[in-house]
Amino acid sequence: MGKLLSTVFAVALATAITGTAAGQQYPDRPVKMIVPWAAGGDTDNIFRPFAVELQKHLGQPVVIANVAGASGTVGAREAKAAAPDGYTLYAVHDYIHLVHYAGITDVKYTDFDPICLVSATPSVLTASAKTPWKTWKEMAEDAKKRPGQITVGATLGSTSHIFPALIEKAAGIKFKYVSYDGLAPRMNALLGGHIDLTDSNLTQKGKVEAGLLRFLAIASEKRNPDMPDVPTLKELGMNIVFEVLRGVVVPKGTPAPVRAKLGDACAKAAKEPAFAQSMKLQGTTAAYLDAAAYAKFLDKIDGENKAIMTELGLIKK
Repeated sequence: MGKLLSTVFAVALATAITGTAAGQQYPDRPVKMIVPWAAGGDTDNIFRPFAVELQKHLGQPVVIANVAGASGTVGAREAKAAAPDGYTLYAVHDYIHLVHYAGITDVKYTDFDPICLVSATPSVLTASAKTPWKTWKEMAEDAKKRPGQITVGATLGSTSHIFPALIEKAAGIKFKYVSYDGLAPRMNALLGGHIDLTDSNLTQKGKVEAGLLRFLAIASEKRNPDMPDVPTLKELGMNIVFEVLRGVVVPKGTPAPVRAKLGDACAKAAKEPAFAQSMKLQGTTAAYLDAAAYAKFLDKIDGENKAIMTELGLIKK
């Protein structure tokens, strides 16, 4: 027994020394950040300016790798399978909870170690300018006359599916869903008039001002000062506040010293004025939480998302 304990202690000591050494040397080469959606989508547009600030504080390039497909789950699988050495970061948002409960993937948020929360983006119900409606009221009245005929572009099982599903339930209307993998292809379809509605956000403000899209309602507590004419869903009688929350995680088992260095760099990057300004232009709030607070927050929103999926009848047991 004494020899066994000595062996266990020796292995533990060697592991601790290796982890410390890794932390001291890290990073000594470029770091990859997996974004599980196509270039040009919201997640990509948020993490590209964040990567610029992050690499400044890490001292190595942070290279965005767009690994799209299957409602974000292709990127999730690649990130989970990556070596837990700090050289693969995963740009995640609430979809990781939703697609798991929808039965689309067995990958869970607990397969990763949290580093930091980065941003929060309120969703906006957005219509094609080719539709006849100018307001929420006009759309809702039409939807009641034509149940299941108004088309909504969505990434099934993800935030862009859950947001309009909450609206359906609250307003007593029924949409027809059309599947797209991420915001970029949904926006192309919306601009072309191939679908009527989608979940977007204030990054599309320029297209609204150009008359190409229409914002019908925003899912924030209060109206946004940059688009003061857009009513909140709460004003319209629906108790819905819905934000897409984005953060950085790493594969489970990444050494603590490496996570500490990443956490320090994340904290500094998230507080850079240039990042805050970039987020403001995208209708997003820079919303930093450190690893410990982010871990608790992930547990909290996982429970909330499970409850939403259950309430909407979308959970797969």
